[in-house]
Amino acid sequence: MIKTADVVIIGGGISGCAIAYNLLKKGVKDVVVIEKAYLSSGATGRCGAGIRQQWGTEMNCRISKLSSDFFENANEELDYDGDIEFKQGGYLIISSTKKEHEQFKKNVTLQNSLGIQSKLLNLDEAREIVPFLNTEGLISATFHQKDGHLNPFHTTQAFANAAKRLGAHIYTYTEVMDIIVESGRIVGVKTNKGDISTNIVVNAAGGYSQLIGNMVGLELPVFSERHQILVTEPVEPVLGPMVMSFSLNLYCQQVPHGSIIMGRGDEGEPRDFRITSGWHFLEEMTKTITKVLPPLKDVRLLRQWAGLYNMTPDRQPIYGPVDEVEGFYLAIGYSGHGFMFGPATGLLMAEAILGEETTLPIDMLHLNRFKKGELIFEPSVV
Repeated sequence: MIKTADVVIIGGGISGCAIAYNLLKKGVKDVVVIEKAYLSSGATGRCGAGIRQQWGTEMNCRISKLSSDFFENANEELDYDGDIEFKQGGYLIISSTKKEHEQFKKNVTLQNSLGIQSKLLNLDEAREIVPFLNTEGLISATFHQKDGHLNPFHTTQAFANAAKRLGAHIYTYTEVMDIIVESGRIVGVKTNKGDISTNIVVNAAGGYSQLIGNMVGLELPVFSERHQILVTEPVEPVLGPMVMSFSLNLYCQQVPHGSIIMGRGDEGEPRDFRITSGWHFLEEMTKTITKVLPPLKDVRLLRQWAGLYNMTPDRQPIYGPVDEVEGFYLAIGYSGHGFMFGPATGLLMAEAILGEETTLPIDMLHLNRFKKGELIFEPSVV
């Protein structure tokens, strides 16, 4: 392990690896990524891996569009010898209440103004895209063809490989034990395999970000919440887009190798670090999805898994430095959409660390917004 670094990034998911890549690309020399297990072992590798640009706030639309545009050319940009498997089958987002339908109209107007070519559909048009959709109780839908799904393991590895070629030091199965702060500024990181002197630490630890914050004396306004996913046996292609509903609390998509993955939120989920699977989710998920997509009742389930959403009070990420500790930066609190924001996170955080003007404004995502009561609520989340 090297003894000194310009920047130490804690977390080997897509955020950490993308930040490292962008810092090195901008000329920073000694960049370290520390991951306590293997790359993508946390939220990145356990997510549903959906990619969408259909949001209800301008900020999220811009961040997701920046990331999606990158994903379209990521194999070439990152010179990856594999394939990140970006399947742009679209997202079909369905509404089941008048209030939601009205919100969808606003969303599409906003998205179109930002260059996102989403469409508001009636139910007949929705069934043209997903013929076996049960439209009983539904009102309308929106659709954007460029949304889709990609492989989180390949995508993170592509960023990591590119960062390594530029000189990154990536240490897996290495645990951060403490962060050394003197006179209010970062001076080093202690790990179970040695210490590194540095003046900049980036907390990109996902579900464990609050523990990293505690190491510098911060009580971060985040908590970790278990979210679960079901996956079926591989079947012939039957479902082109991701089908999602905020009001019905579901998302469902067929991935390139044929399996169908599905998930939902649950306010009763534990707010700790457990990633076990529960029977209640299995029962509620199957009831919900077979009502909306009836043919799935005949598909056999293979397994279910769980990961951690790192939640903030407004379900928006926290980007940038903290005022209390000089040299400590946050890229946390994605509340379920960190993977799809990965490329933007990498670029914007690198720019912020280097004191550059950021490609997109991120001041509103500073940690201080919670003290000031300047929260940013996104209406379109599961």
